[in-house]
Amino acid sequence: MSAKPKLYYFDGRGKMESIRWLLAAAGVEFEEEFLETRDQYEKLLQGGSLLFQQVPMVEIDGMRMVQTRAILSYIAAKYNLYGKDLKERALIDMYVGGTDDLMGFILVFPFLSAEDKEKQRAFIVQKATSRYFPVYEKVLKDHGQDFLVGNSFSWADVHLLEAILMVEEKKSDVLSGFPQLQAFKARISSIPAIKKFLEPGSQRKPVPDDKYVETVRRVLRMYYDMKAN
Repeated sequence: MSAKPKLYYFDGRGKMESIRWLLAAAGVEFEEEFLETRDQYEKLLQGGSLLFQQVPMVEIDGMRMVQTRAILSYIAAKYNLYGKDLKERALIDMYVGGTDDLMGFILVFPFLSAEDKEKQRAFIVQKATSRYFPVYEKVLKDHGQDFLVGNSFSWADVHLLEAILMVEEKKSDVLSGFPQLQAFKARISSIPAIKKFLEPGSQRKPVPDDKYVETVRRVLRMYYDMKAN
């Protein structure tokens, strides 16, 4: 295996994007192998690399890891982005879980019909502004620190910034009523490793396009249409 982590996924965001974000935040260089054909996917299946017959899959520290949450937890713990004690880890897990719920509404978006996309866009913005962003706004205000947990940069901060930027792609002024989150976005975006990842030419993936959708459908043989919430 490579000394660098190696990521197996499509050339697009999907569930792998949060893994890219976290590795980048930790300052870890990584390699990628993009799945473009069904044969590539079948080869991984036949070789026993995909424990639950699904990607993302990451080769790291002599392991072939699947299950996105397990991969993220391992990276966070390995690179000291998982709090200083059990209580902080529990808070990070809680905030990451909430952010994951919001991201889930966005992950299906590229696979929807044009009509359903408009419904989903409104749904995403409504959920972000009424259920999720108010929580983090209050946490930051009550906590009085620069970060969500303790007073140090963690996985929770990385995940929230990723989610904020994803929602802003659906409505650019979505943070207009959240001054704490506006300041948080500016702070976290200015961290050198994050700033580098946000620059053109990084391994951050663009908004999913039709080519990405077609590749995923072809490789995974997804012949059905997803539905909006």
